[in-house]
Amino acid sequence: MQKIAHAMIYAAGFGTRMAPLTNDKPKPLISVAGRALLDHALDFADELDCAVNAHYLADQIRAHVADRPNVTLIHETPKILETGGGLRNALPVLGDGPVFTMNSDAVWKGQNPFDVLQQHWHPDRMDALLLVIPLDRAIAHTGSGDFQLGTNGQLSRKGKMVYTGAQITKTNGLKLISETAFSLNLLWHEMAKGGRLFGVEYQGEWADVGRPESIAKAERMLGYV
Repeated sequence: MQKIAHAMIYAAGFGTRMAPLTNDKPKPLISVAGRALLDHALDFADELDCAVNAHYLADQIRAHVADRPNVTLIHETPKILETGGGLRNALPVLGDGPVFTMNSDAVWKGQNPFDVLQQHWHPDRMDALLLVIPLDRAIAHTGSGDFQLGTNGQLSRKGKMVYTGAQITKTNGLKLISETAFSLNLLWHEMAKGGRLFGVEYQGEWADVGRPESIAKAERMLGYV
């Protein structure tokens, strides 16, 4: 099995939905259950070489990860590059092979999400494998579902499965996108057209920490009282 060795952790967003907590602190450094959101994500990646992107209040994130030898901080300047552009910008650190990516605005209870993805990764038939969870189990998630998960594991749009923010993806398709700042949705769209976009359901618990009121729900999930 192809062992994935690199991960991209997204930490560059402005966190506008988390205001006023993000007025003077980037969202990835907001504390949930006594730890910064960014640390919750990085703890899953202790054995991986990680790139962490930063833009809003980047110096705070740089200082926060300074004692993690497996982390390289990438300061996106002068503008934020979004998920797809940010991943492409980090390829000099991540290399050309498949990588994990994870958003830093969620918390997990259960098996390491990277381990779940690694166990189900089949690069011969997959270009990306997304970790998803049913909408009715997506704690503090305020939106609708993102995908439909087929019986063969293929993903299609407009279903009841929520993307958790964690995946394995091949990166070669990024060079075909002309935009500088763009969403990973552009990459996924091309993969889906070729029948190579897949998903796997996370069997543990997951909380979306996108708003101030989400913090208490996430902490209850984690048993932090």
